[in-house]
Amino acid sequence: MKYSQLSIAELGVTIEISSFLPVSGTKEWHAMLHVSSNGTSFADQYRRICLAEEHLMASDEFSEAKIVFKRYFLSDSTNQQPLMNDIGVTCSVSFIQQPPLDGSKVALWLYIQEGMQVLRMSPDGVSALAENNGYQHIWTMGLSDSNGDSFQQTQTLLTRYEQILSTHQACIADNCIRTWFFVRDVDTQYNGLVVARKQYFNYIGLTSDTHYISSTGIGGNPSDPKALIQLGCYALNGFMPEQQRYLYAPTHLNRTSDYGVTFERGTLMQYGDRNHAYISGTASIDNKGEVVHVGDICMQTERMWENVGCLLDEAGMTMADCAQMIVYLRDVADYGVVKKMFAQRFPDIPTIITLAPVCRPTWLIEMECIAVSESSNEQYRNY
Repeated sequence: MKYSQLSIAELGVTIEISSFLPVSGTKEWHAMLHVSSNGTSFADQYRRICLAEEHLMASDEFSEAKIVFKRYFLSDSTNQQPLMNDIGVTCSVSFIQQPPLDGSKVALWLYIQEGMQVLRMSPDGVSALAENNGYQHIWTMGLSDSNGDSFQQTQTLLTRYEQILSTHQACIADNCIRTWFFVRDVDTQYNGLVVARKQYFNYIGLTSDTHYISSTGIGGNPSDPKALIQLGCYALNGFMPEQQRYLYAPTHLNRTSDYGVTFERGTLMQYGDRNHAYISGTASIDNKGEVVHVGDICMQTERMWENVGCLLDEAGMTMADCAQMIVYLRDVADYGVVKKMFAQRFPDIPTIITLAPVCRPTWLIEMECIAVSESSNEQYRNY
């Protein structure tokens, strides 16, 4: 993995970039865009971050590349999203209220590729399709509903997502690789999500004896005040079942089903020329499902890193293969110490630190990441 940083002084934007650039085949980049606040309005910060994105994509390195997926982290989604005109001509776009803790009103994560044969929006209008070498990558973001409680909304969104996948001859059980559930007031609404997801998964044949799906379930507000849940997903068509492997790290983590939750700790996708690891939201937990280091943000951060490292090790990777990291904090006051710890340990990896409470109040911090490494799997097609 190659890391670089681009500072655009006139815009007050810094872009952290990870690059996976094989000699041949699809190139991949993840970019985190951070805008300086300077006490300016959201409209100004959004304008500057959009100009920085345009500047990046117009550069020589990205002249043949396209954005597959983007996520905006907002400080006030209800008031800010109506001011945004980014509906994603070819890419799938996610907007979520998870305030960046650097003092800005907006941050942006971009996933960029070069080498896919087709990159277009699907007829459903919310999914971006990237196709190459017999694979179809389906990014579906920003699904929400305003009717019912968190249980009913989760059921509605999963049913809707299943219908979307069916138009691509795919289904959740066989093709969904990664999900994100953003929950308004996670301390009170998360249980409805948990129960609804478990029931729906059981209905479609996903149990602890089959498999679940890597996921993050975290605090986050959709722009619609009546929406309690927002769903984002990544699915893949055209792979053989043996290309997918689930990550457990049993020395450090237990199965989530042990305490009634239905997601995998991580998923490894193996291709002919590379491997992708999708690490679910991971906190300071042990292999009995207990919170470790209650009340200590520094020790929880260390244990969280240890857990993620064990999952990546099971995938044949290390933290040095991480393409991006998203860090979720419950308490704004912990930002300074956590920012310093990440800057010392992972100074180059594109990272965003947001305000987003974890599903258990005693968890002060959680992180997720995507890692990419070179491989030579002759039995599989290249990415």
